[in-house]
Amino acid sequence: MTSLRKLGSSDLEVFPLSLGGNVFGWTADETQSFAVLDAYAQAGGNFIDTADSYSAWVPGNEGGESETIIGKWVKARGNRSDVVIATKVSQHPDYQGLTAANIKAAADASLRRLGTDYIDLYYTHFDKPEVPVEEIIGALDELVKAGKVRAIAASNISAERLQESLDFSDRENLARYVALQPHYNLVSRDTYEGALQDLASRAGLAAVPYFALASGFLTGKYRPGTTVESARAEGAAKHLATERGQRVLTALDEIAEARGAEIPTVALAWLAAQPTVAAPIASARTVEQLPALLAVADLTLTDEDVAKLTEASA
Repeated sequence: MTSLRKLGSSDLEVFPLSLGGNVFGWTADETQSFAVLDAYAQAGGNFIDTADSYSAWVPGNEGGESETIIGKWVKARGNRSDVVIATKVSQHPDYQGLTAANIKAAADASLRRLGTDYIDLYYTHFDKPEVPVEEIIGALDELVKAGKVRAIAASNISAERLQESLDFSDRENLARYVALQPHYNLVSRDTYEGALQDLASRAGLAAVPYFALASGFLTGKYRPGTTVESARAEGAAKHLATERGQRVLTALDEIAEARGAEIPTVALAWLAAQPTVAAPIASARTVEQLPALLAVADLTLTDEDVAKLTEASA
């Protein structure tokens, strides 16, 4: 049985791979989504990542589709206490921004869609620098005190604003961020490495990286001269054109072969080996895509493997 990891200073314990819910209600319908969620849970997975805005970008959707599907699944399986549900606020078309009033209204809307009376981990999805951190943290703290949220976290935030937020929480003895969700993977290292990672490390925050497989590029299925049928093909294919992308694929191929592992497993294992990272996020449209993601729980790269990939992706 894969051991769970403690998420920062919180009392949440999570599986080392977070299942991305961005595809639920987008490229995976309700039946496919249930199948993926079932397979993830059967493998010991308990950490589901979504957002109130998923998937408002799809014509005909209004946002909240992913939360609704997860809520129906949890109700059908009767497993609410077995899963750690993370969702986010700031981007839903009807609940834009991070004012105190909006955070509270959006949380209530998320709770209704999820069919639950608490959210395990609540992220500010995109920081809004025009809103003072005092207002944001104050509202999040009220949600925690009301029992609607167990722990709070931040995504897409600068090191400066994160530091301000933590300082305010500490000074006023209010709820404090326990995790950070940065854009971070083998071909996108600049946003997180440096000031943010250093701060997360000093402050004891767990990192839960999104785009862990670079929109699918790090699955290895994108190669020169191949076409991939995927809603995210454009985002993934741009890395093929770079020297770094090519170097990373070569290193992944070599290590995967040597370790008898699949390419996405190795890419996720590199992330899992980075300081502060608790659980990379990856999504699966089909049950067939899951095993290579779940296998990260059992693959520990050697120091040489990690160094080789770090160098290739520099």
